[in-house]
Order: sequence, then structure tokens, then C-alpha cells
Amino acid sequence: MTALCTYDYTCSLHEEWTFLLRSRWSKMKGLYIVTRYLPFIFLATNLSMYFIPNENSGKCRVLENTQSGLGIVLVMVSETFFILRTYVLWNKNIILLVATLSTFFTFLVASFSTVFATGVTAAYWTSAVPGITGCYSSTSFQYFIAFLLLSVFELGLMILTLIRAVQNWRINSSHLYVVLVNHNISYYACGFLFSVTNIITSLLLQNFYETILYDFQFIMLAILATRMHLHLWQVNQHPHGSTSNLVHVPMSDISFTNPTV
Repeated sequence: MTALCTYDYTCSLHEEWTFLLRSRWSKMKGLYIVTRYLPFIFLATNLSMYFIPNENSGKCRVLENTQSGLGIVLVMVSETFFILRTYVLWNKNIILLVATLSTFFTFLVASFSTVFATGVTAAYWTSAVPGITGCYSSTSFQYFIAFLLLSVFELGLMILTLIRAVQNWRINSSHLYVVLVNHNISYYACGFLFSVTNIITSLLLQNFYETILYDFQFIMLAILATRMHLHLWQVNQHPHGSTSNLVHVPMSDISFTNPTV
């Protein structure tokens, strides 16, 4: 996962710094920076758990809780991109935004409670590297509840995006709008499949193998969110095709209008 994250960052280094230097400062840009660089802190904690010599179960427990907390925060910031995009697709419907955020934060609280309440005392193990004794995650099978809630949330937002896309597919054909819809559907579909996979593995696999897939989902959601935001910014900088239905404003305030209203 460390290699994957480093490779992704290296491949998009030029595009990323172009975005960071040329785009104006906004809440969305701040969210992008957090989502983009938090995975490196998450991976550093991950490596500390597995490869730094440690036979103190108390310290293992702290590292495990830190890693779990960072993973949930990664999901939170990644999902925020697409909650806001769904809000934009629905013409900034405040009722939809309040309902979505309320559901999201309810699921977050439930996930935090489940993750930190169901873990048992962390243990240590000897890794494949001679002389290295690291920690392993010791969460119980009930960890799947967090992924169950996330899968329900992802499915709900994907349905909302599809409904809006069907309603507007003849009205709004701008390239930016199409990119936005495609990104939303792709992200929600990937997130849903990752969550379902983790639900199954939480019930069937041993704890050590479970955590590998957990970490993979956390990292991939962050990569998808930042890559898609970067692509959307590039499209917004160079719009083409039909733009009659698109209001070109800063990325943090982007909105679509229906010309028939």
C-alpha cells in the first residue's frame, strides 16, 4: 500500500502542484490537501505497528486505535467531496444536504463506537523480518458493522446521483456535468464494492488478513477522491462541448442550472 500511494503521488506530481499553485484557496482546496496527505500519516502508523520492535500490548493498543481513527477520518474526508457534489447535482438542495450530513454523521458516530468498543487487547507478533516484533490488529468480527453502514450510505448516494442523472440527461449535456456524474457513480460503486468485500472478509478471514483489506479501502477511497477532484478542476479550466446549462464559478461554489426554470 505504501508503494501504491507513493507511485500514485509520483505519477500525478506535476498535475497536483499545478493545481495547488494555480487554484485559489478555498475550503475545497483545504479538504483536498488533507485528503491527499493524510494517507501518508496513516501508512506511517501502519508501518510502525508492523515493523517497529514492540512487545508492549498497551502501546500496540494505542497504535491500533490511532490507525483505526485515522482510517475513519480518511473515509470521512473522502466522502465529503462526494456529499458536496451530490448536493450540487441537486441544485444545492439544502434539505438534501442536511439529511445527507445527518445520516453521515450518525453513521460515523456508530462506526467509531463499534470500532473502539469491539476491539480486544492488542497483541504482538514476530514478523517475517528477523528480529522485528510488531503489533497486529485485534478487532473482532463485529468490525463489519462499520462497513455495513458505509455500504448503505454509498448505495444511497449512488441512487440519488442516478436519479438526478436520469432527470437531467437531456437538459444538461455540458462536459463538466457529465464528468461530475460519472465521477460520483464510479466512486460510489467502488466504495460500495470495497465495503461489501470487507463485510465478507470480516466474517470469514482471520484478523490480520482483514486489516490489510481495511487499509486498502481507506487508501483507495482517498486516492479516488483526490484524483477525481483534480480531474474535475482540469476540466473546469478547459471546458468544451455544450456549456449553456453550466454556471462557471469557482470549484468550491460550482452549480448547475436548469434553463427551463
